[in-house]
Amino acid sequence: MVLHAPHSPSAQSTPTIAWDALPADYKLPDDPVENIQQPLLAAALTDALGANQRIQPEMLIVSNFGLVATVNKKIVVKAPDWLYVPRVNPAAEGVIRRSYTPHREGDRVAVVMEFLSEEDGGELSVRSTPPYGKLYFYEHILQVPTYVTYDPYEPELEVRCLQAGRYGLQPANSEGRVHIPELDLWLGIWRGERLGHTINWLRWWDASGQLLLWSAEQTEQERQRAEQEGQRAEQERQRAEQEGQRAEQERQRAEALAAKLRELGVDPDQLS
Repeated sequence: MVLHAPHSPSAQSTPTIAWDALPADYKLPDDPVENIQQPLLAAALTDALGANQRIQPEMLIVSNFGLVATVNKKIVVKAPDWLYVPRVNPAAEGVIRRSYTPHREGDRVAVVMEFLSEEDGGELSVRSTPPYGKLYFYEHILQVPTYVTYDPYEPELEVRCLQAGRYGLQPANSEGRVHIPELDLWLGIWRGERLGHTINWLRWWDASGQLLLWSAEQTEQERQRAEQEGQRAEQERQRAEQEGQRAEQERQRAEALAAKLRELGVDPDQLS
């Protein structure tokens, strides 16, 4: 993959940015996903957070969802494959949120992820004129603190964090995972099966190195634990039954010995 270093716009090209409300009749782009892995990867990331009680009601965690800014008096919308906002203002009753305008509707976007494609104005594009490249848009317009790009076919994971207004690539640890500070989690590549698909997944690990399990994995883990508990209970029942049988055998032997002694004219009670 060839990386292009983002450039700072000149003073003449510095855009004017506003956070205007999206007009009610504005038609948001409804582009289809480019491959089957994109929705699978996004859903798995969210599932793990939810299964581990890391999603709060005030958060916005969605995929293929429009992020809105007004640049030089023109509306610009980008729909990343996955995004995280720590706190958004509650939507009005009966209103379904169909896009998100940072600053106007809540916090700025904290994390954006894009799964690589070959389209123009793509995930690593620094094009600073319409149509804006995604890297330029997230770095200079939205100023998203953490921008993740992932190619599941290589596989290759890159995490960029804003440092003095510019994106810098973050190093991976010895396990190949990269820290995502806004979530205080580590992100890495894990190959395995989920919902019948064996691919290179993006997964979360906590600070102790513990993998955040998907909900299905937690269910399977609970099933195995219940099965093991059932097996232990059955083993205990069998042990108790064996102990009862041994006690009954001892009682029968004692009765047989007492009967034999009585036949010999010895009172067994006198021997105790």
